[in-house]
Amino acid sequence: MKFAIPAVLLFGLMLLVGLPGCQHDPILGPDDPNTPNPDTITPCSPDTAYFQSQVLPLLVSQCGSSGCHNAASHKDGIVLTSYASVFSKNGMVVKGNANQSELYKVLFETGEDRMPPPPADPLSAEQKNLIKTWINQGALNNACNNGEGNCNLTQVTFSGVILPIIANKCKGCHSGTNPSGNLSLSTYAQIKASAQTGKLYGSIAYLAGYVGMPVGFKLPSCEVQQIKAWIDAGAPNN
Repeated sequence: MKFAIPAVLLFGLMLLVGLPGCQHDPILGPDDPNTPNPDTITPCSPDTAYFQSQVLPLLVSQCGSSGCHNAASHKDGIVLTSYASVFSKNGMVVKGNANQSELYKVLFETGEDRMPPPPADPLSAEQKNLIKTWINQGALNNACNNGEGNCNLTQVTFSGVILPIIANKCKGCHSGTNPSGNLSLSTYAQIKASAQTGKLYGSIAYLAGYVGMPVGFKLPSCEVQQIKAWIDAGAPNN
């Protein structure tokens, strides 16, 4: 026997399930043997590239999504969702030599050979340099503390703090002609609009009633606090 679902109940179910998001494999948790011991994680240095804190979130956002290089899709036999999987294919990363590493070289290809492929935007020069630096520094499975316990909330600018977080950990899903959840975070106006509706903070803080973002892992608590501080200040374009 067929029956109709009341509109109120249907709306409630939609809130619980949430909009479809960019599907990723979860980033390795603290109990995984391939993840650095938290007791050995040092404060971040501007001269060092950190895999767990910087490179892996970028790869997951830009490359490790459904249909591309996650465990289920493994396009071209490549998975880019953990330290071990990045090294599972010979030549993908040649420690100490970015110019001989496929992971770096494909960033400069054209057409469908480029990573990420069109219609996604190419990585920025800063993002490419992050991957290059990490490889040339030995492609270590390292991490830094991202300011936990000493989080700077007094100088949170859009260009210097907020935009890099969005670009490296969110924009891979929320950009292009078919952004995840029909939400684009490519411009200041789009990011501000999401902030003003409460969706941006609700998602990154994994609050009830919101779809937790990024999918598969949470932003470091300092970055969540910084985004909230920027929103509370009126989300200025500074």
